[in-house]
Amino acid sequence: MAKKTKLHPRNQHSLGYDFERLVAELPELEPFTMSNPVGQTTIDFQDARAVRMLNRALLKVHYDIEFWDIPAGYLCPPIPGRVDYIHYLADLLADSNNQKIPRGRHVRVLDIGTGSSLVYPLTGQSEYGWHFTGVDIDAGAIKSAKKIRDLNKLTISLRRQSKPENIFRGVIRSGDAFHLTMCNPPFHGSIEKASKGTQRKWASLGKGRSTKLNFGGQNAELWCPGGEIKFIARMVEQSVEFANQCLWFTSLVSKKDNLQPLARILKRARVADYKVIEMAQGQKTSRFIAWTYKKKNQRAQFGKREQI
Repeated sequence: MAKKTKLHPRNQHSLGYDFERLVAELPELEPFTMSNPVGQTTIDFQDARAVRMLNRALLKVHYDIEFWDIPAGYLCPPIPGRVDYIHYLADLLADSNNQKIPRGRHVRVLDIGTGSSLVYPLTGQSEYGWHFTGVDIDAGAIKSAKKIRDLNKLTISLRRQSKPENIFRGVIRSGDAFHLTMCNPPFHGSIEKASKGTQRKWASLGKGRSTKLNFGGQNAELWCPGGEIKFIARMVEQSVEFANQCLWFTSLVSKKDNLQPLARILKRARVADYKVIEMAQGQKTSRFIAWTYKKKNQRAQFGKREQI
């Protein structure tokens, strides 16, 4: 058993990976396991096949997902960190609901850039029963997400974003109402910066050099012109148009230095409130920003109207 991590208290992975249980439930994982220098069971995280098999086992054991796979070359997300975002979003909703976490399909979440893995809808639906609408610009990602959804007989809506310059436009429809929007935006401003970022990460982990991008990833998953700050700025700009249809807009922010300029952008958008929520994960701290155009009393009313 790995040592305890600093994940959210409700995160099922806060005690690390229970490889004995994972292998018992998914024997195909066993050939990819190995012992680290202190005798703990682990896998080679530079091996894309091993990471995919670990994710398959985690999703089966903890989230009742019988089928999960992604096409070669697509982003293979680390499950524990991803599900932390879900748990902190649940806490954010509880703040508008008398500190009670809302559960059930009446809670609607829009996942921007859902990806081929469908990781947020899979884990969020399992943990809280929320209804997810996943959006992606990549046809291959949508095809993979549909396969995962259909083979697991899940009710998850999927929509294709047809215009690269749009985020909410074209996918939020006139009759929609969402309690949350969420996004893990592309971090880098170019493919060159994405590659350099991966090399720095492997070096800091003592893994040497790797010619592969960390956990794979298509271009749209890893980089866009201007990087995450430009992407989130565009998200804020478009969110104004849908202020009455969404309670909280949120996005992960990988670079702490981006928080200050993003705060200025949010103030110019005249949001009613915004928060920076930190998530301690192992040796690093990640974070997301959340903003709303609804005042505190309006948030409670939105919840009642939509049966939060």
